[in-house]
Amino acid sequence: MLSILKQESFLLLAVIAACVAYPLEHWLLHSGQIVALVGGLVIIAFIVAASMRVAHQAELLAEKVGDPYGTMILTLAAVLVEVVILAIMMSNEASPTLVRDTIYSAVMLDINGILGLAALMGGIKHGEQSYNDDSARSYSVMILTAMGVSMVVPEFIPEANWKIYSAFTIGAMVVLYALFLRMQVGPHSYFFSYSYPDKRRKKEPVEEEPKPVSLALSIGILVFGVVVIGALAEVMSKTLDLGLEGTGAPPVITAILVAAISAAPEILTALRAALANRMQSVVNIAMGASLSTVILTVPVMEAMALYTGQPFQMAMTPVQTVMIFLTLIVSAINLNDGETNAIEGMTHFVLFATFIMLSLLGL
Repeated sequence: MLSILKQESFLLLAVIAACVAYPLEHWLLHSGQIVALVGGLVIIAFIVAASMRVAHQAELLAEKVGDPYGTMILTLAAVLVEVVILAIMMSNEASPTLVRDTIYSAVMLDINGILGLAALMGGIKHGEQSYNDDSARSYSVMILTAMGVSMVVPEFIPEANWKIYSAFTIGAMVVLYALFLRMQVGPHSYFFSYSYPDKRRKKEPVEEEPKPVSLALSIGILVFGVVVIGALAEVMSKTLDLGLEGTGAPPVITAILVAAISAAPEILTALRAALANRMQSVVNIAMGASLSTVILTVPVMEAMALYTGQPFQMAMTPVQTVMIFLTLIVSAINLNDGETNAIEGMTHFVLFATFIMLSLLGL
């Protein structure tokens, strides 16, 4: 028990932070804007710490079941954290564009940030890195379809018909994800896996036999971590809104923070995989997280909108639409030959830098 508590020290710190944050919530909200902003940022740090432990448990489960199930668990854990934070923030009357901006930010962060940086660093170290191009093409076309249906077409839907189209969007995302799951874990699972050459494996040092993983313990800690994140997000939402109020900060900044919280563990996992010359894991994490974000977050939040009767603004702005299409076109070209290199990584990373610049400009 003591060893478990020691391993989960970050999660314990997050629990302590939640126990402290709730009694201090009134003080944080009535002690001035600077205090609220600092409090919100400190809480974000504890949320990231908790999400790292959630991702660690998901990674243990992933290692036990192997690919492609493993990366599916990793991406689902990240999306679960994102959905919980979004749902809580939207219940506190957040910006009607928060869901749209968060999904957009998450896709840009996953594809251009994670994939771009991983391919750049992996390419510098290893040159060309191989992966299964079937998976990249499958991910790309499904991301394009899902974002087009849920975040481009709504621009042309009359306001009077939003409920009908929202219900249709939920159904379409569920069908897409059901098919994706069937392909990822069914007869076509080889789309999302890659057999690395034996010569690469022989050069690796022999690893010690991994310790047995307790499924019940890992799942229990994972679920508990998500609950703690939800509790912290409740206070973080209010303090951050007050702290940023009137500062002139673009509304998308909050969305970027939410996307970064859920993606933080994935960044480390993807970079480790790229440096270990395992680009298939990077593709599965980056593209899989983007796809899961869209086809899981959209139906949950659309269902919430139907339940409350308050629609969210899901249609992307013209700038966002252009950036998404640029990203997916570049990824379709780069991920078409089964190998990545530093140049391809840099193209994505430049797009990520452009996304950050546009966000700071409020576009």
